[in-house]
Amino acid sequence: MAKAVRNDPTFEDSRDFVQSLARGLSVLRAFDAEHTRLSLADIAARTSMSRAAARRLVMTLEHLGYVRCAGREYVLSPSVLELGFGYLGSLNLTDLAQPLLEDLARTVNQSSSMAVLDGQSIVYVLRVPGRRIMSVTLGVGARLPAFSASMGRVLLSGLDDASLEQWLQDCRPVQLTPHTVVDTRRLRRIVDEVRAQGYAYVEQELELGLCSLAVPVHNADGRIATAINVSFPYYPDAAREALQSVLPQLQLTASAIETCMPSHRLPAVSP
Repeated sequence: MAKAVRNDPTFEDSRDFVQSLARGLSVLRAFDAEHTRLSLADIAARTSMSRAAARRLVMTLEHLGYVRCAGREYVLSPSVLELGFGYLGSLNLTDLAQPLLEDLARTVNQSSSMAVLDGQSIVYVLRVPGRRIMSVTLGVGARLPAFSASMGRVLLSGLDDASLEQWLQDCRPVQLTPHTVVDTRRLRRIVDEVRAQGYAYVEQELELGLCSLAVPVHNADGRIATAINVSFPYYPDAAREALQSVLPQLQLTASAIETCMPSHRLPAVSP
């Protein structure tokens, strides 16, 4: 049997169409950001059904826990979120983050990426390219040294002290540019600063002419699960302008990624 297409009007006339289910869902869809509290009359009007039919559906949804009475009006209950959790839970973190990073890249007109920590490297799990400003082409699976990358320093700030100390002992920094920090004691101080301020800014340490600003993405336990960044070319006032205009956009995007996750932990991100 062929699957029904959502916008196929002929399906609604078939025996397979469950009208009561469709009407129940239309009641839930009657609520939105501008209509968070609705009376029975409001629901009937917004769903184009009689008040008696709307009342039966609302009472059923109230019994199931999807709406609750608030005086003479009704509001959605938190249980209605369960209807979307199955879909969101089936998505990888990168699926959820992709459109958000694309919006970020368009807003700041620069490239944006997401990475995880793997040993001494960061591994790119998502990248939205912007203007070409690096000598190498980065894509999903690309690796960069964590010690000199903004996302690397953000991810290192999420390690506990013992793990960070071990990481620094294993680190063998390389002078990539004249600006690269290679003193591990100074790197430790930088990571502590990143931990305190909630972001990392790197200027020409990874490659001359390249700057990067990164923030963490936390799971529901408050631990850093991944990092996102924006890369842009160096110019004398780059740091000030990045912190003033790019950082707020990065933080909004990170918050949006965290908010759209339904489970108690962020799904694992596979490189």
